[in-house]
Amino acid sequence: MGRGPIVIGTIIVAVALGLVFFLGGDDPAPAPAANSSASLLSPRVVPKKVDPTAPILPPLPRKAPAKKTEPVPVAAAPAAPTLATLTLDSDVPGASVFIDRTFVGNTPLTLDRLQPGPKRVQLTASGYDSIQKTIELRPGPNQISLRIKEVSLDTRMPVVHKHGIGSCEGTLSATLDGLRYETSNKGDAFTLQYPRVETFAVDYLRKNLRVKERGGKTWNFTNRDENADPLFVFHRDVEAARKKLASGYAPAQ
Repeated sequence: MGRGPIVIGTIIVAVALGLVFFLGGDDPAPAPAANSSASLLSPRVVPKKVDPTAPILPPLPRKAPAKKTEPVPVAAAPAAPTLATLTLDSDVPGASVFIDRTFVGNTPLTLDRLQPGPKRVQLTASGYDSIQKTIELRPGPNQISLRIKEVSLDTRMPVVHKHGIGSCEGTLSATLDGLRYETSNKGDAFTLQYPRVETFAVDYLRKNLRVKERGGKTWNFTNRDENADPLFVFHRDVEAARKKLASGYAPAQ
């Protein structure tokens, strides 16, 4: 009698628990706490369903962080040269070079650290006449070529042309092209190229310079001051230039 009610009570409790599990599902959610406000405000997070047929997209590329641009340093402008460099050559290799009467070497040569300004350059070589030229050196490089084997001629002098009777005055000049006599007496004026000159001679004692055209007229010139020296110098310079031209010298440019 005493164990019966206990057994019956146990059976009733077991049946009641079975109904609770049956009606509440396999995994009943715990009851929210009575005093929890967070459970009332936070919505329930539902996991997003993944479509297995959707294509898998590659991850978006990440932008590289922008590089900081450093300012490019500006190179300082080179200082302007204050001294001069001279490179000098000539048509006769080995010619001696003098600058302002000081020997500085033989061509071709290069000279550094020269003071800018006008310089008197003289070239000498065995078997040739020396040449002189004034050049202007500028700060920085200077390149000059001088020609020894060249000839120039431009000379003139006042003269008196002696006629058979009387005379006339004028100017006798010579260039590489020939002789020229200019006078107010148009009948005595002439221009003769050297191939047309048959006689070109000076008589120092008689103070006379004779010019004869090939197959043509003859002129006898004297100096206005009755001095033979200008006649001699004029004749010497003309003959020297003609010889240089005949030996292959080039006309000066």
